[in-house]
Amino acid sequence: MAMNKDVLSRLLRQEMVLAMGCTEPAACALAGATAAEELGCVPETVRVETTRDILKNAMSVSIPGFEKKGVGAAVALGAAGGDTHLGLDILSLLTDAQKERAGRYDVRIDVVDAGTPLYIKVCVTGGGHSAAAAIGPTHTHVCYREKDGKVLLAEDLHARKQDRVDTAVLQDVTMGEIISYATHLPEGIEGLLLEAVDTNMRISLESLKKQYGLGVGRSLMQGYHYPPQSYEEALNVGAALAAGGSDARMAGCQMPVMINSGSGNQGITMTVPLAVVGTYLEKSRSEIAQALCIAELVGLTLTAIKGRLSAQCGAFTAATGMGCGLAWLGGGDQETLERVVKNMVGDLAGVICDGAKMTCALKIHSCVQSAYLASKLALEGKAPTPECGIIGSDAKKTLGYFSEMTHAGMEPTDRTILEIMLKKQ
Repeated sequence: MAMNKDVLSRLLRQEMVLAMGCTEPAACALAGATAAEELGCVPETVRVETTRDILKNAMSVSIPGFEKKGVGAAVALGAAGGDTHLGLDILSLLTDAQKERAGRYDVRIDVVDAGTPLYIKVCVTGGGHSAAAAIGPTHTHVCYREKDGKVLLAEDLHARKQDRVDTAVLQDVTMGEIISYATHLPEGIEGLLLEAVDTNMRISLESLKKQYGLGVGRSLMQGYHYPPQSYEEALNVGAALAAGGSDARMAGCQMPVMINSGSGNQGITMTVPLAVVGTYLEKSRSEIAQALCIAELVGLTLTAIKGRLSAQCGAFTAATGMGCGLAWLGGGDQETLERVVKNMVGDLAGVICDGAKMTCALKIHSCVQSAYLASKLALEGKAPTPECGIIGSDAKKTLGYFSEMTHAGMEPTDRTILEIMLKKQ
């Protein structure tokens, strides 16, 4: 049965939202603010239960406007006065009083197995009362509320609000349906896509102004022109600026990003290279929006298959989507885009996620460059055959094997990564 276009529109509006800073700390701050909101006063004590994936992703990334890092710091900021109405943009407004108050909390953190990688429960006390709130299995979905021991809301972690669309529906979407939707965009969606381009280009260009993190993008851009002067340079500039956007974001730059699959780095990886290369090719804004739509939906589909948080780096899934968008700009059809997917799985399917931090820029640059090659080969009619590792006879079967690898195969890897990270604390 064909995918309903309204479902795809709702998914894009749901998943493409603004976020300040890394989305895992933002979700932690949102959980803290929600618990404090339930308490009805400024908390005196704060305790957190969360999963290893949230702990891993928030451990080493900078929080915009705050000197501390990690789950405890982010939760404390939210509990100390965060505005829940801001959603994942909650870290965009931090007062000095809020930061001072957050710095005084001694936040206890317990790692739990919640049955989903994305789960943050915050328990607070104050004014003679207690309260708790939990977010999961997505970055903004409140699944639990409690006040003075009385449970007010307790959802199954796999439940969704009626105004949300479960991204699992994308596991059945075809590349043909994605292309058809992207080339006949409903009203309002093109504007959303172009807002993502403009927003993410701003932080990428900001990364050139001073040293953020490793300065991957800034270092690479020393040998390039912007705007680029050749197609080859456009490819390299697109990859460099995507890395630069991550440099700035992971270092706590106070500029928002339009995310995909709950990740700003993924949003940057999809939008910036397509914007740079598409502009060099003199594609219209509408054509760039269509290519980005393909990228966004392919990325969301791959995330639905592998899981929102896992041992598999999201730069890979985002770059795969971007490569499909680039191949479409180059005149590719459905079969071409499916070859892009197979080429990417054959190349970088094993790249690991070891949390959000400065080296994400390195992975983004590598994945974008691999996506360029995957797109080039696909346009030439080339893709690996089933005798190659986890490659299947077609894209759908390939992604089935990819799913097996990311779930059963990389689960022990995920545990090992966190064990190594915790040893260093």
